[in-house]
Amino acid sequence: MSVVINTNFAATMAANNLAFSNDMLQKSLNRLSSGSKIVSPADDAGGLAVAMKLTATARRQGAVNTNIGNAVSFLQTQDGVLKVTAKVLERISELRTLYNDPTKSTSDQANYDSEFNELQRQLSDLTTESFNSVSLFGTSDLDVPVTESGATTVAIVGRDLGDTTSGVGAITSSAVTSLAGINLTDVTAAIQNVATFRAENGAEQSRFGFAAELLTVNKANLEAAASRILDVDVAQESTQLARFNILVQSGTAMLAQANASTQIALKLLG
Repeated sequence: MSVVINTNFAATMAANNLAFSNDMLQKSLNRLSSGSKIVSPADDAGGLAVAMKLTATARRQGAVNTNIGNAVSFLQTQDGVLKVTAKVLERISELRTLYNDPTKSTSDQANYDSEFNELQRQLSDLTTESFNSVSLFGTSDLDVPVTESGATTVAIVGRDLGDTTSGVGAITSSAVTSLAGINLTDVTAAIQNVATFRAENGAEQSRFGFAAELLTVNKANLEAAASRILDVDVAQESTQLARFNILVQSGTAMLAQANASTQIALKLLG
């Protein structure tokens, strides 16, 4: 083997190995400190692109789930109003029955009418209730997207509580000023209308519940898929860290040895 001064091949190779080991050690440190397997796009360009799309889709799923929660709150508020409306109608039906008592005087009937008129106004107020400035009752449907693409929607059917035929309008009509102006069948029909509204409301809440459950499952699966691409396996990466840490230390020692090996030439010159 030739003894040379200008070129130290062993030191060059040791330096290259040390640089590689140190680079891999830094990558392991970055991955463990960030918890991410892809610290730089160069680590896995294709995987990063896929993970970004999966993460964005999962976030949209969460946003749609929030919107569904708001729709359910809307329906729950609407049902609360309908529940009170039914109680008011029950009281009116009771008053109408009491009003028919032939033993009641005209003064007694006027007293019943006083309560009836107040209940009329209460019914009218209930028909104008709103949720976050959106009217609870009307003729327009509210289409709520239940998928992140928006391709599938669930309609909250417009329910016109003040309608004469399908609501309580026959009771709240300005033409009706006394219990004598309505029949018991008008009241029972209004009660049936409210019962139908509540049944439809419950059906829509049920569908929203299943739509929300599907979104929750899909979101979890998307997050798991993105995690398999992005998240670092701590156990595996810790093993790599220990390996490259040892290689850096041994490489440093060997580079020092390689640099010192050329000093044998000085002994020959001496």
